[in-house]
Amino acid sequence: MRTYRYFLLLFWVGQPYPTFSTPLSKRTSGFPAKKRALELSGNSKNELNRSKRSWMWNQFFLLEEYTGSDYQYVGKLHSDQDRGDGSLKYILSGDGAGDLFIINENTGDIQATKRLDREEKPVYILRAQAVNRRTGRPVEPESEFIIKIHDINDNEPIFTKDVYTATVPEMSDVGTFVVQVTATDADDPTYGNSAKVVYSILQGQPYFSVESETGIIKTALLNMDRENREQYQVVIQAKDMGGQMGGLSGTTTVNITLTDVNDNPPRFPQSTYQFKTPESSPPGTPIGRIKASDADTGENAEIEYSITEGEGLDMFDVVTDQETQEGVITVKKLLDFEKKKVYTLKVEASNPHVEPRFLYLGPFKDAATVRIMVEDVDEPPVFSKLAYILQIREDAQINTTIGSVTAQDPDAARNPVKYSVDRHTDMDRIFNIDSGNGSIFTSKLLDRETLLWHNITVIATEINNPKQSSRVPLYIKVLDVNDNAPEFAEFYETFVCEKAKADQLIQTLRAIDKDDPYSGHQFSFSLAPEAASGSNFTIQDNKDNTAGILTRKNGYNRHEMSTYLLPVVISDNDYPVQSSTGTVTVRVCACDHHGNMQSCHAEALVHPTGLSTGALIAILLCIVTLLEPSGIYLSASQIRKPRLQEVQSCRHVAQLTGGRTKFQTQVFHPLSLGASTLHSTFFVSS
Repeated sequence: MRTYRYFLLLFWVGQPYPTFSTPLSKRTSGFPAKKRALELSGNSKNELNRSKRSWMWNQFFLLEEYTGSDYQYVGKLHSDQDRGDGSLKYILSGDGAGDLFIINENTGDIQATKRLDREEKPVYILRAQAVNRRTGRPVEPESEFIIKIHDINDNEPIFTKDVYTATVPEMSDVGTFVVQVTATDADDPTYGNSAKVVYSILQGQPYFSVESETGIIKTALLNMDRENREQYQVVIQAKDMGGQMGGLSGTTTVNITLTDVNDNPPRFPQSTYQFKTPESSPPGTPIGRIKASDADTGENAEIEYSITEGEGLDMFDVVTDQETQEGVITVKKLLDFEKKKVYTLKVEASNPHVEPRFLYLGPFKDAATVRIMVEDVDEPPVFSKLAYILQIREDAQINTTIGSVTAQDPDAARNPVKYSVDRHTDMDRIFNIDSGNGSIFTSKLLDRETLLWHNITVIATEINNPKQSSRVPLYIKVLDVNDNAPEFAEFYETFVCEKAKADQLIQTLRAIDKDDPYSGHQFSFSLAPEAASGSNFTIQDNKDNTAGILTRKNGYNRHEMSTYLLPVVISDNDYPVQSSTGTVTVRVCACDHHGNMQSCHAEALVHPTGLSTGALIAILLCIVTLLEPSGIYLSASQIRKPRLQEVQSCRHVAQLTGGRTKFQTQVFHPLSLGASTLHSTFFVSS
């Protein structure tokens, strides 16, 4: 039969759920591990052949935070093979073996050498073994057991924050959520009430309350007013053991601030304000500032100002200074002390952001009376008009009165004024003004065709205070007088074919006039009386300010007469009637059978051998004779005709040159202003 050896483990174990914290080593009664005999059969698992000592356990408890001076006794390891002769050796291994837990290798007693903290390590797993001291061979199989550190209430609740900060609107209803605080307990939550935390308020009543289980802080007082008190310090306690006596506790501070709501209307500190401003203040000038106070803050304290009624509703304005929340009274229109000296306004201050739930507290606005006194200022003279427009005929004589201007001192003193012309606007001194009554008159003759408008400036100055002066523009229009005769629009030189038929139109005439009659221009055209009879051409007036030149006969001979000068009289229909005479040059040209002009100049027929020197000298002498000074510089009405004997002399000279030279001279005068130009045409042929 196999020989069995018996191994006995004896442990001192505390009560599984003790209600005291006295160290086990100091107790008078303990709970040793129970020994039970179990008979085990060697042939069958259901048959018990032999009686065997064994122990029934799976974990053991050891109180944490042992404070005794000796080591804390845990239990005893013993084998029935131990005869007490020291031949067996007990060995302990596992968590903390040799450090936290030691074993007497002779007796098997196990002790804890240090204070154990469940919060650091709640369970230790160890292994026990008995070996032969001499051979080192085990006499018992290794056994594993657990030591569980039994919790005691040695940790107080700790809040997640030392100080909480929270806000809640003022005037909140009772029970309004503020903030939630949280505390944790490091003790075992599964064992007793060591980790069960209950919240309570130590400071902050009756304003706030806290839910005992959740730590939610709520308002407890109705209509807390920020304007009366803004800051609150609340102290909350968290206590374990379900709040029972003997439980550990921790506290935290909650700083609660009431945030502002618009529950206060603006208020003026006084009911009446008074300001002064000069009448010369331009629009936009600030006169004064008023300010209403509001106990609220931020946008709830923003104020808008407006003028609701009063005599100066259209004369003044009020704007809000966003930085200072003041109402700035400004000038809206130009003031006049002589018309009104005092204005009374009603200015209203109101909140733009109003919460409907507080409307029952009353209207969120206030009103004050503003009195504005206008101060007199010495003002410059004022003209009766902003600008003057006058008219005068261009034929007006010097010292003709055109019109007048009027200005007066607007002040109550009514100082006299004097008038003058700003010579920078009338450099030629064409106009003058009576300094006393403001009458405008001419000092020089006018010409509309030279300048139609004269723009000058008149100055009015106070006699007693020359610094006060005003200026006004004066626009003078020069009216037209028919003082210019019409004239050709251009120089006319036309052509006619030798084979032209009678009544053939060869040129259309147009005229211009520097004058500008009200009814427009109406010109008439006719041949000058001295050329009307026996003329080779006629004038046809088209009655539309144009005229046509028509041929009067069939055919022209350019060898007999190559150039015709037609004096044409042009007249207007204004008063007085003005007329002038212009000359149209008509040249006779050689044309083909289709009427196309081929040549309009005399052919120079020169003998192949050329002219003799004597002939050239004779021709030059004739030219000089015809162009003598007395025949050149004459007016249009005094054009000198070549003397017959001079022409005959030139012809005679030509005959003396050999008879082969034909000499012809013609004198004509085109239209010119003030003088005529003498033209001579010579045809020389052999």
